[in-house]
Amino acid sequence: MRDMLEQKLARFEELERMMTDPSLMSDSSKMGNVAREHGSLAKLAVKYRRFKQLNDEVAALVEMSKVSDPDEREMAEAEIPNVRAERERIWSEVLDMTVGGEDAQRSRCVMEIRAGVGGAEGALFAQDLYQMYKRFGEKKGWKVELMEASPTDMGGFKEVILGFEGEGVFRELQYESGGHRVQRVPETEAKGRVHTSAATVAVLPEPEDVEVNIKPDEYRLDKFCASGPGGQHVNKTESAVRLTHYETGIVVSMQDEKSQHKNLAKALRILKSRLYDFYRQREQAKRAAERKSLVGSGDRSERIRTYNFPENRCTDHRIGLTLYKLDQIINGDLQPVLDGLIEHDRNELRDQMGVLEI
Repeated sequence: MRDMLEQKLARFEELERMMTDPSLMSDSSKMGNVAREHGSLAKLAVKYRRFKQLNDEVAALVEMSKVSDPDEREMAEAEIPNVRAERERIWSEVLDMTVGGEDAQRSRCVMEIRAGVGGAEGALFAQDLYQMYKRFGEKKGWKVELMEASPTDMGGFKEVILGFEGEGVFRELQYESGGHRVQRVPETEAKGRVHTSAATVAVLPEPEDVEVNIKPDEYRLDKFCASGPGGQHVNKTESAVRLTHYETGIVVSMQDEKSQHKNLAKALRILKSRLYDFYRQREQAKRAAERKSLVGSGDRSERIRTYNFPENRCTDHRIGLTLYKLDQIINGDLQPVLDGLIEHDRNELRDQMGVLEI
């Protein structure tokens, strides 16, 4: 984690220098990319830089407290507790900001919800999750965008993709990646038996353009006419697009908009997020193999949470958290669950980073 903080600070300071480069200032496009990346790093980098400054101050005061001059020694000894207290406060804030990993400060992410086992009931559960996250995002004041949806005849979703934008979106929503299980009596169940269905959620950080720059010759673009269930508007022109990334084989289709240009823009956003996640997962797997250890609990095939409607119970299996207010959670009050997950990660991070030495 300390290496990650050092890398982010180094990149932030490099971007600071770039923003004062006269040759770059004349190129509005490049300057815009630099400014966006600089802004995304600023909060954490400035805080960590301040921590390092305070750490140096503590070290200097400790050395001063060893000198023979009694006045200097007394002044240093009196100042050390204050500077240490300020350093501890800043360090605590840095740790809180890094809970969730190196992408914790991302202000944009893409969420993909897919129906799992359970047929029509699984699709209805995917729709419930969509509504839950949409309401939660709106309560947080985030921008929530429906990017793509594959509805079913019964009102559910085979797949639905959302875009979120706002402070802390990835830090909180990343915990939703995984398998979600629902236990309830379907409306079509005549004998009142409880059925179990499932859906999967994947939350991908949305990278800046400068981080994942896709060139047109790196993917195949297919254009086709949009299609949909009966009664839905179907374009007569080739407004739908399909992108196939040559290197990874990742495919993204988009037909939500009537404009081909808008569909292409959305498809590229999703492709960039999937590519960023692909390369990130590959790097994590490489490191894990080198350490001969597991990547962690981020495997999307894992069952992370159960929603039991008859008992009004929501259980997060990763931390053993059970809350008997499923009605509120499914209505968008997801914060108590996320707070428990964040606090668990915060405590683990503090244990890993250890105490400050000086």
